[in-house]
Amino acid sequence: MGSAPSGAEPNMEAVMGLEFTISEIRWERYPRASENAHARDWLKFQATRGLAANTLDAYGRDLDAFLAFLSSARVEFQSVLRNVIGAYIQHVAQRPAKREREVRTTLSNATLQQHLTVIRLFYDYLVEERVCARNALRPTIGGRGLIQRHRKLPWIPSEEQWHSILQVCRREPLRNRVMLAMSYDAALRREEVCSLETSDVDPAHRLLRIRSEATKSRHERIVPYSAPTSDLFCQYVRVRRELSRERGPLFLSESFRNFGQPISIWTWSKAVARIARRCDLPQFTAHTLRHLCLTDLARADWDIHEIATFAGHRGVQTTLLYIHLSGRDLSRKLAIGMAQIHERRTRMLAVMNV
Repeated sequence: MGSAPSGAEPNMEAVMGLEFTISEIRWERYPRASENAHARDWLKFQATRGLAANTLDAYGRDLDAFLAFLSSARVEFQSVLRNVIGAYIQHVAQRPAKREREVRTTLSNATLQQHLTVIRLFYDYLVEERVCARNALRPTIGGRGLIQRHRKLPWIPSEEQWHSILQVCRREPLRNRVMLAMSYDAALRREEVCSLETSDVDPAHRLLRIRSEATKSRHERIVPYSAPTSDLFCQYVRVRRELSRERGPLFLSESFRNFGQPISIWTWSKAVARIARRCDLPQFTAHTLRHLCLTDLARADWDIHEIATFAGHRGVQTTLLYIHLSGRDLSRKLAIGMAQIHERRTRMLAVMNV
């Protein structure tokens, strides 16, 4: 990396003494963002924040889509007003949801909110760098956002559906069964289960170490797994030894093309999608296992802070979702309320004895 010429802006990578992992930013996927100096700097900055690779990729794709829209509308990014962003969201909203398993002709509310988040963060950066005077997505006091946020509870399977999933999983390779069991037991995200290494497992105490770099919150945690999962794991250790005797990634590919290589999150997602098709449950995803585990913990009367620690949540606001989903508090109040009503009605029956 050469030094900046005299009188030019200093190269921030050299000044900060950091070696940016440019390979993590897939510039070929974001041609518009790659051509825009401010967009490049913003994405590089996001990369240094230690964002998960998927998050960084989503930022790049959404920013590229926004810049492409501005180019087609012949609007300079420095002069974007709220009505332009509104037109962009209307444009994006009509895209078919290609990645959704359920049939959908428009993008979900959560996806649209993600697009707005990227634009808002990008313009926060431009305002800070004094490229723009204000951020059109920062409403005035009392203002409302462009899109109302929907609070939708995640889907979890019923007991009958869960039984169906487990029956289908019996036909899956041993590796997939271990991954599914650990994902449920420890409420693991897709990235967390795929990034497990042999040294992260403590079979003597049935504990998993989820390393900070694999988590969304960047907080390391230690979580337990069950005895049945331990039995499956011991069987898998013998299978893995035939794939590789080297320590390192726990779950390895058994395919001819990638034999012995670490399993990717996409391979795991495809495996879960196959299970979902066989069960005729298109809502079932790799993240469903995490939702189900945390909801079950709420049903079991775990304290909200205990669930948050177990899940690796930054705060309890996210954890509250599972309390609502479990219906725990409402069930308790209903039981108390019905007991009081029943007692009152029983007392009223006494008048018939007069």
